[in-house]
Amino acid sequence: ARVLGSGKTVLANFLTESSDITEYSPTQGVRILEFENLHVTSNNKGTGCEFELWDCGGDAKFESCWPALMKDAHGVVIVFNADIPSHRKEMEMWYSCFVQQPSLQDTQCMLIAHHKPGSGDDKGSLSLSPPLNKLKLVHSNLEDDPEEIRMEFIKYLKSIINSMSESRDREEMSIMT
Repeated sequence: ARVLGSGKTVLANFLTESSDITEYSPTQGVRILEFENLHVTSNNKGTGCEFELWDCGGDAKFESCWPALMKDAHGVVIVFNADIPSHRKEMEMWYSCFVQQPSLQDTQCMLIAHHKPGSGDDKGSLSLSPPLNKLKLVHSNLEDDPEEIRMEFIKYLKSIINSMSESRDREEMSIMT
């Protein structure tokens, strides 16, 4: 999920090691990025997991498509530009649409405060109101510390895989009892 002009597409390309887009162009509808992460495994074989990252356009004209985008989603990453105050208000709407309505757990959602090049990296002054303040929040600055956000994203993917495995185990146990 995204809000307009947050830098999410550049971030998505970086995290999935896709081709780099240098010019800003609003995402039209959705762009699906398929990628494998060798650091995230779901079994003892040590093979990496395959993921689909759905890069969703933030324009309200695509709102009719959102239910289809949310179907069977296991996690939601909300990216916002920390330097634009209106983005914080829009995040509440995104959280409601993409996390609360499909009944995802807060642990399945991560917020990324993306700092564009030259905007500074003022992590200390960012305060969010409930319920957003309960979510995992990480800061992204691809200019100063790109590996930090990559490591946080890998941790997030691992947590999603773990929660899926636990859910599957619970289902199997309920069938057996």
